[in-house]
Amino acid sequence: MSNPSLLILAGDGIGPEVMDEVKRIITWFGEKRDLGFDVTEDLVGGCAYDVHGVPLTDATMAHAQEVDAVLLGAVGGPQYDNLDFSVKPERGLLRLRKEMDLFANLRPAQCFDALADFSSLKRDIVAGLDIMIVRELTSGVYFGEPRGIHIENGMRVGINTQRYTEAEIARIARSAFELARKRSGKVCSMEKANVMESGILWRDVVTEVHQAEYPDIELSHMYADNGAMQLVRAPKQFDVILTDNLFGDILSDCAAMLTGSLGMLPSASLGQPMANGRPKAMYEPVHGSAPDIAGQGKANPIASILSFAMALRYSFDQGAEAARLEGAIAKVLEDGARTGDLMGPEGGTPLSTTQMGDAILAALDASL
Repeated sequence: MSNPSLLILAGDGIGPEVMDEVKRIITWFGEKRDLGFDVTEDLVGGCAYDVHGVPLTDATMAHAQEVDAVLLGAVGGPQYDNLDFSVKPERGLLRLRKEMDLFANLRPAQCFDALADFSSLKRDIVAGLDIMIVRELTSGVYFGEPRGIHIENGMRVGINTQRYTEAEIARIARSAFELARKRSGKVCSMEKANVMESGILWRDVVTEVHQAEYPDIELSHMYADNGAMQLVRAPKQFDVILTDNLFGDILSDCAAMLTGSLGMLPSASLGQPMANGRPKAMYEPVHGSAPDIAGQGKANPIASILSFAMALRYSFDQGAEAARLEGAIAKVLEDGARTGDLMGPEGGTPLSTTQMGDAILAALDASL
């Protein structure tokens, strides 16, 4: 049988640097664990625009539809700020999500014990934190029509439409409930049913799916603004948080900072199963392209490496190997390895991007 296939889209800014470390990890699994992958690479975002005049070519889009999983770095940069909206780097990312129908965005917020003091919150509030945010990714206000800017009574008016169908809500709810069955059996659904009709429908459909298919799961509901407050007040009350595209965008970044650094947070975007049973999938760090440190060897590669760990778990049914990789990362952090974003008040010399990769590879070797 052929190896599973991966398409690497490193993108812009620090994307290529952190993805270089992911490629080293992929090679390690092929050489040391007999877990090989057929890897191809292509362009997305600003670098694709520079070469092709678009942030994602049709050929790259077609290839993304064919592979078992896509690994993405980051897109964007200040040099692209004045481009027409239709060709901005982020449009390439949105096209991937939309055309691959990656409707379920999984964003774990896990606080490694060694980093509990790096959170802006007190250690006892975040130590042991392990939340999974399940965000609907292909509908809602980011995609709804009508949208745009037009003139009304001589004045510019900006319009975006929040739109969800019953089927879109039901399928993301099932994703959250299925994940909860593998975790602590709790789902908190967040919306704004007090002021938005789409929120009323969201609450109704989530409740119906729960009652009909997942009565073993504990379901609660919370307004999204209260959810944001609760995330910084008592985050460990949550297990799986289910929410829509807009609120999920905000809440997941809020949860990310509980862990101390955006450089630690991976994500998975999953769709329907393909013919081989694997879901359409794209894995990427939560952090952006960080153009201020691009090319300087300062970027933290852990979020991208943890995104590959999620690929091992969710695309390739390699949960034990994912745990091996996550354990190696926990070990190097316990031993004091730090990139610049993780430096504490005691100071010291931060590791470079490559040196952090070296440390993780050494920990993987020690795990054998």
